[in-house]
Amino acid sequence: MSEFSSPSDRPERHGYTEQDVQREVTELQQKSATAARIFDLRRIIGGLFVVYGVIVTIAGIADDQSAIDKAQGVNINLWTGIGMLLLGIFFLVWLKLRPTPPTVPEVTPEDLPDKPAA
Repeated sequence: MSEFSSPSDRPERHGYTEQDVQREVTELQQKSATAARIFDLRRIIGGLFVVYGVIVTIAGIADDQSAIDKAQGVNINLWTGIGMLLLGIFFLVWLKLRPTPPTVPEVTPEDLPDKPAA
């Protein structure tokens, strides 16, 4: 159980200190930056194009001659799948080479700690 048996035995806290607030704000900013990197559109678009590209490429490899003849002799599924794969890989490489920069919080004069009088 806890050290204090009832709420009246607990020491009173009259609020947060400035350090507590700054720590909490810093943690929230880090979580926000992480969420922005996770949900970067390049990752989502690239991943979807790679997955669908693999599916369409496999369908193109497995196509029989009658499906190719319907497309006037072009294995359209194969070429579309390869194109989708290349586009998806492009997005993922772009994400790797140019990651989302971390957000820098705006500092206003009110945010700065007061200097003691000299």
